[in-house]
Amino acid sequence: MLESSKFITKDSSLRTAQYLVPCCKTSFFSTTCFRCSLLSNRHFGTTVPVLKHTKKIEDELYDHDDVDIDDAFLKNQEISREIYKVPGHGARVFVIQPDVKWGPRKNHLTSGQLQLDEAVALVETLPNWTVAEKVMYSTKIPNKKTVFGKGNFDEIATRVRARSDISAVFINLDQLNAVQHVELEKAFGVPVYDRYTIVLQIFVEHAKTKEAKLQIACAEIPYLRSRLHEIHKGNVDHPSGKAHSVGGSGETYFETRHRLLKERETKIRKALEKVRAKRQLLKQNRIRKEIPTVAVVGYTNSGKTSLIKALTGAEKLHPRSQMFATLDVTAHAGALPNRMQVLYIDTVGFLSDLPTTLIESFKATLEDVIHADILIHVRDISHPDTDAQKDNVIRTLLSLELSDGLIDDMIEVRNKIDIYKGALPADEEATVDVSATLGTGLGALAELIEDKVMLVTGKLIKTFLVPNGGEQLQWLYKEASIESVEVHTDPQLLLVHTVISEAALARFTDKFPNDVHQL
Repeated sequence: MLESSKFITKDSSLRTAQYLVPCCKTSFFSTTCFRCSLLSNRHFGTTVPVLKHTKKIEDELYDHDDVDIDDAFLKNQEISREIYKVPGHGARVFVIQPDVKWGPRKNHLTSGQLQLDEAVALVETLPNWTVAEKVMYSTKIPNKKTVFGKGNFDEIATRVRARSDISAVFINLDQLNAVQHVELEKAFGVPVYDRYTIVLQIFVEHAKTKEAKLQIACAEIPYLRSRLHEIHKGNVDHPSGKAHSVGGSGETYFETRHRLLKERETKIRKALEKVRAKRQLLKQNRIRKEIPTVAVVGYTNSGKTSLIKALTGAEKLHPRSQMFATLDVTAHAGALPNRMQVLYIDTVGFLSDLPTTLIESFKATLEDVIHADILIHVRDISHPDTDAQKDNVIRTLLSLELSDGLIDDMIEVRNKIDIYKGALPADEEATVDVSATLGTGLGALAELIEDKVMLVTGKLIKTFLVPNGGEQLQWLYKEASIESVEVHTDPQLLLVHTVISEAALARFTDKFPNDVHQL
């Protein structure tokens, strides 16, 4: 922690007080460094040093190195390349946006053009994948076997086949069924992908930890199984078009792959149970240490990681302007203005039109959201589709069966105001406008987080009169959050202003029944 430079006069309004504090990055004093002011915007007396025994929490790690599954098993490139027909060297993609004009599949919060733009961004997120051409065609019933009506379908097929450089087609629908896959690939003459396939490939590329790789491998299984059945139903017992015995006792290709998938699923689910058990231990540890958790959620590429880095200064975080840059859940310690420590949990970004099986596979990760004390919903307010993105995030959160209180108390952060064009829309309650990259609005956000955490956790603001130099002060530094320390008129005593839980208060008074006075 940082010490203030000189005696700082106590202001009656702690919220508006401005203090001269040493900048965390230099030896100079600064009133503008957000992290410095956040850590030091409470007053300290001249003769009372900030002790090194301050209660401190560390970033949590989700390494799961004890899970005995190697990366080759999780990626299983042989199966994925056979079933997905995913090229190992990249692809030139013909992107098609079905523009649904009416009916239950019509999304009234967005437009076909914005959906097409997102589809292009998804493809270009994959390394060495480029968009060769992008088109939008209207459709009434996107679940028919050719997706489009006969006229539009024939025109699309002609355009695709006329491009010899096209190696894949991306239909921007959540998930194509088996019949659609057969019809479309037959008509286009190249592999056809849906959002499920493209997003899974992005996940495979971006996953770093064992946990993320497990979840992705689990999410793949329903898709792989459905594609195997598609091959089998089409009376083609092998992707090469020939019946093929590959296993023992004359197993066919389909039977062998089906058995391997079942064995793979069993092994992955057992490993995920270990993941859930470890998460439960981490959760119990937080409860035992009375650590408040703040889960940061939002649409992919809304700036969640940038915001957490700005609030905590976590050097391990490296935000990237990229869809699904964060797949590995991380928890980062940060201090609120009253010096209370909290854990900010970075979560995987949400995306519209994803199959429920893909969301289900990340349930272990999203348990951190379910059990958080506070939710922060980060929005990219500069994005033209920001309203539709907000709607998707809210609907996804509701599908997780969160408590009403968690949703009602959620803080909405409208990020990227530095690149927003025009006048910002009117603020709503519990909404803060920020620029995570420039630091604008972070002070107001930190104060709102503090208010909500205090309310939800039932923390108490208490002032104690304790002996100067006694172990009582050291105990408070370890078990509570110290707002400030002042020398009493009697120099043998100290006034200690704290934020403390009811349980810690009870332990403190039991341990020091005669040497402490509450004011």
